[in-house]
Parts: sequence; C-alpha cells; structure tokens
Amino acid sequence: MVSQASGAPLDDTAMDDAVTICRDLLRFDTTNYGDGNGPGERAAAEYIAGVLADAGLEPEIIEPTPGRTNVVAVWPGADRDRPRLLVHGHTDVVPADAADWRFPPFSGEIADGCVWGRGAVDMKNLLAMVLAVVRARQGASRPPARDVVLAFVADEETGGHHGAGWLCQNRPDLFEGCTEAISEVGGYSVTLPTGRRLYLVETAQKGIAWYRLTASGVAGHGSMLNDENSVIELAEAVARIGRHRFPQRIRPALRHFMEELAAELGEPLDLENPAPLLKALGPVERIVGSTFRDMATPTVLTAGMKTNVIPGQAHAEIDCRYLPGSEETFLAELDTLLGPHVRREELHYDIAVETDFTGPITDAMRAGLEAEDPDGRVVPYLLSAGTDAKHFSRLGIACFGFVPLRLPPDFDYPGVFHGVDERVPADSLRFGARVLDRFFDLC
Repeated sequence: MVSQASGAPLDDTAMDDAVTICRDLLRFDTTNYGDGNGPGERAAAEYIAGVLADAGLEPEIIEPTPGRTNVVAVWPGADRDRPRLLVHGHTDVVPADAADWRFPPFSGEIADGCVWGRGAVDMKNLLAMVLAVVRARQGASRPPARDVVLAFVADEETGGHHGAGWLCQNRPDLFEGCTEAISEVGGYSVTLPTGRRLYLVETAQKGIAWYRLTASGVAGHGSMLNDENSVIELAEAVARIGRHRFPQRIRPALRHFMEELAAELGEPLDLENPAPLLKALGPVERIVGSTFRDMATPTVLTAGMKTNVIPGQAHAEIDCRYLPGSEETFLAELDTLLGPHVRREELHYDIAVETDFTGPITDAMRAGLEAEDPDGRVVPYLLSAGTDAKHFSRLGIACFGFVPLRLPPDFDYPGVFHGVDERVPADSLRFGARVLDRFFDLC
C-alpha cells in the first residue's frame, strides 16, 4: 500500500514553471557529437545547480572531463530511514540540423501549444518537471516521502562515459541506499481506438551490441575473375543478417502489455500474430513491435577506393539489440549468419535489464497517474533501445522509465525522438508536474 498524499497540490504557477524551465534548458546547446568537440553540458549543469541551490538543496557539480558536467543532490525526505529513490536524467542531446527545423533547435520556442527544441522529449522534459516540482515543494515545506537522489548527468547519448557510467564506477557512494530509480522513455500515453489512454511504464530494455564486420578476400583488378571478392562475401552476409527474423521470445513485460492491450480492445490475444493488436498503438507500434525478438540491423558499409580495384577487405557495421536472457543464443545465431569468411569485432556493448512491475513504487506510479487521468490505464512495457538505467542497474537499483506525459492522440512520440522538429506539448509538461508531485508524496 502507498501512503496518503500530503499537502496542497501544485498551483498553476508551479505547473507553468515546468514549461518555463523546459524552455530555458532547451536554449542550452548540449549537443553530444561523441568526439568530445561539442559545446558540453557545463552551462546547463550550472543552471540546474542554481535552481537546486535556490530551493535550499546542496548540489554537487562533478566534471570527469572539462565541459562534461554532472549535478547530484539529495532532496531530504519525510522518512529518512527508508531506502532512497533515484531520479536521473541526462542533459546532452543528439545533433540537429537547423536547416530542417521549423524553429531553430536551440531556441526553446513556444508555439502551437508546444515547447520546441532538441531535447524536448529526450529528455529535458523530465528535468524541467522535476526541477519545478522540487522548487515548489521546497517553497511549501513539502518534502518527498523519502530521500530522493537527484542526478542530472552528461553523455548519455554516447554511452555515459562522462556521465552515469563514470559516476557509477567512480562515485557509487552518491547512490548508496537507492533501491529504485525513475528516468526516461516511459510514463507517456498512447490513445487507443477505444479512446482509452494507456500509460507505458518502461520496466525492461534490450541489450545493445554494435559490431564491425570484416570480410577478407584477394585484392585485384576489377576486370579479372576473382572468386575471393571481399565485397561479395560482405554483401551476402549483410543481406542474410538484414533479412533474417530471429525467433520470438516473449518477455514478462511484453506479455503483460499485450494482455492488457488485448483486454482493452476486446480482441483475442495471439502472440504468434500480434500485428492486428499492435496496429491500435499508432506510431508506438514501431517501439513495441521491435521487442518480440532479437534484432540485427545493418547500418554502415565501407569498401574499396577505386572502381576498378577489388579491395582486400570490406567492412560493415551492425546495430544488434537482444532481449533479456537471450544474449548467448542470439550471438550463436548471428555467427551462423555471418558465415566462415566474415568476422565480427565489438564496437559497443551494454547489458539488457529487466525489473518486475510490482511493489509500492509501481503502486505510487499508478496512483499518481490515475489520480490525474482516472480513465487512464498504467501498463509495463519493454523498451527496444537503451538508457542510463543500464549503468544504475549494475548497482542493484531497480530502474523504471517514468516521465508522465498525457499526449494528444495524434502526437507522434517515437517520431520526435531524435527527429526533426522535436517538441513537447506544454499541457503535457503541466500534467507531468502534477503527477510527479503526487508521486513524490506516495513513493
């Protein structure tokens, strides 16, 4: 059972504050190019630290590499003997080409009911809502139910080497006592054809394995016969991988989600043919549909330097995403697809994670959301991508994706992730701030 909410709910000023802070954060260019040459997260971190300090907290600024700045603070709770809750989010964003955007990607423009900018959904929205709620509750002397560790980190978009990964390896003391965590890519709504809104809380993530493939052959003149052409060997392997469908492996979070979806739609549950049910999810079908099986996606091809020269080697890169518990079988199947003449080299690897959707923390999520949207229904789901939760899970923390957003039915949430014209509805930020306010009473 969760405790009863205490104190007055957020007023309009505090909810509007979430919109203002989001706009402010979007104006910091925190582009992560992955080569250390971006503008860095320092300015955004200083802004965040200022908000926390003004609210009476004592933020610690941690910079493993110049410009790659993290901010961590403890928000004291009403019951300081309970285990702590971690709330984490990243300040870095992926690159954006301003020529393609309706508004400049770092303008923080407010138009058509939305806040526009790179990072609006990934993931300065949560940072803004959390900062607004912390500031409002501190001003009203309303502590959270227990201690909350607030971590605003750098470098999530290229693996967390200067952010969550570095902190977990070098400063695990910051997260001592944390048993659960909330962060990105969950808690958002999907409107079904029935009109019901499902709020998807992320409880599991696929693992990540990026590989560079190399096919070796015999270099020679393009005009001559050559049975050991590296380009052909590579192309055939890439085609086999790209066209292959790995077997379905239904994880608990996906099964729970599909059962809820079928029940809501009044349709039979056929996991062997989920397409009819998935169509009801609209754009979110692209996320959920990719969690039924392991995947290997060719993304890069490089070979040769001149049209009439057969190269001795040809290369490709593939993005592999494997389900929790399937790493060994996935790699064995992948190696079979590669064949004897193509070898793989690991470029990046990260674990799959899985958390049960049970306990007081999930009760608090459900209560907070359903209090603000009584017709909504909260369900767990499995994320096809990865987040900093992978780092924190290594510390034994149960991680959830919970950024509560009530989105318009026609809002293409997956489409704006890393996409052109990234934006978040201002009313969704106000809604999320109210939900988080209730959640911090109940957590």
